[in-house]
Amino acid sequence: MLDLFETPNAEPEIVPVRKLAARVAGVYAAPSDHFETRAVDALAVGFEGIAGDYHAGVTRRSGGREPWYPRGTEIRNERQLSLVAPDELAQVAQTMGIAEIKPEWMGANLLIEGLPRFSLLPSGTLLFFKSGATLKIDALNNPCRQTGRLVAEQARMADQPAGALAFVKAAKRLRGLVAWVEKPGLIRQGEEISVRVPEQWIYRG
Repeated sequence: MLDLFETPNAEPEIVPVRKLAARVAGVYAAPSDHFETRAVDALAVGFEGIAGDYHAGVTRRSGGREPWYPRGTEIRNERQLSLVAPDELAQVAQTMGIAEIKPEWMGANLLIEGLPRFSLLPSGTLLFFKSGATLKIDALNNPCRQTGRLVAEQARMADQPAGALAFVKAAKRLRGLVAWVEKPGLIRQGEEISVRVPEQWIYRG
């Protein structure tokens, strides 16, 4: 009889560590009371993230992304910074039929260029910024209707509720990444980044 299930305890394929290079194409911060960001020359990041930023804090309150906790539970803040890539923003905009999507509309803190399929970088990837800071990638930043509403509004779409829904679909696995500060320091516009992609495997038990 054909075995429809994978052999248990199969050895996973191991993908070795890789070292890549990238560049900071844009730097943005958000006021403490607003999601949307604005362009700045540099960011000083500490263990709490960006001081005074909307997403700053060593801890945060859980929400819809953490259904395993009651909403509002205090948990570690692994979403201190939001990172996006220019080619992916252009792809999402094209799919939605709008001229552009600016990083600020998505609450992004960093625009990173030079890394293909940026949003698919694995958790644990380290970004070493030339001016001193280190960020660690936590996970994919899944698109939501809140961000979609802001994008649709800023793009002046005729049907903004439909535009918000279209964004969620178009931005799947293209919405960028969230990261936290492993080593405090500065992040400057235009600086180089040394990227360390960790060893990868698929755990199947």
